[in-house]
This record gives sequence, C-alpha cells and structure tokens, in this order.
Amino acid sequence: MALKVGDTAPDFEVPALIGGVKKKLRLRDYLGKKNVVLAFHPLNWTPVCTTQFAEYNAALSKLSEHDAQIVGISVDSIYSDGAWEKEIGPLDYPLVSDYYPHGEVAMKYGVFRDREPFSGVSERAIFVIDKKGKVAFSKIYPMDHLPETKEVLMALQQLNQ
Repeated sequence: MALKVGDTAPDFEVPALIGGVKKKLRLRDYLGKKNVVLAFHPLNWTPVCTTQFAEYNAALSKLSEHDAQIVGISVDSIYSDGAWEKEIGPLDYPLVSDYYPHGEVAMKYGVFRDREPFSGVSERAIFVIDKKGKVAFSKIYPMDHLPETKEVLMALQQLNQ
C-alpha cells in the first residue's frame, strides 16, 4: 500500500546522477532545507517518461519558487539513467537508481509492482515530501498517463499557505 498524506517518508540512500556526475543521494539531506518531489517512473526510454521529465525540466523555476527539489527515480541502473539523460537532457535535477537492491525504495513507498502487467518496476507515482519529512501529496497514476505538473505545483503551493 502506497504511503499516504501525513506519513513519514522513509529515508533512502541511492546512486544518483546530479549534473551528470554519479553521487549518493539521501532524502535526509533535504530535511529542513527543501521540499522534495519524488517522481517514480516505471522505466527510462518510454515516451510518457520522456515527456514527463522534459516537463519537469521546463518547470524548474516554478518548482524553485516553492523551495522544491524534483528527484526522478526508477529501477533502471545508474548507467541507463546516464544514457537516457544524454538522449533527452541535460536534466537539471537528479535521476536516481533504485536498481539494487532491486526496487527497495519503491517498496518502502508502497509503489513497487509485483503483478502483471509490468511487474518488477515502480508504479508511476508522485510523492511531495515537506521539509519535515512528511508526505504532503501522494498519487499513483496509470502507467500510460502523464502526470500533470500543475498538480505537483498546486500541492507545493498548499505547503506555503
């Protein structure tokens, strides 16, 4: 079951590409500093994912107005993330790999698919985590549905009210 609004967001430490450089990304590093938008996507290289992440790149100035950091996360390897970013990017936010242990972060957030179709990947899901580490927005989308960036921005705006 996916995390709900008000739940404490589980911490994680995963490999990430940040500005094209491989680093470790930990959710706890953002606590007290930034709101975090975790954008789980099933796999790199799919048309919906490509459009989704291009839209996030275009919306970075609006996200920063809400003191938010977007983080893209999939079960793809960090090397797949790098090749995908070269094709669609550059992206000005981290892509993180939930590859090993396979889907561990997706499992913590309750969005790992263990059923067909598409078993072994994460759901397409968005979690907005506030600066205190609480889930402020949680939504799972159909695999072929493009999440609306304005929905994320509205969730972030509510944090500032």
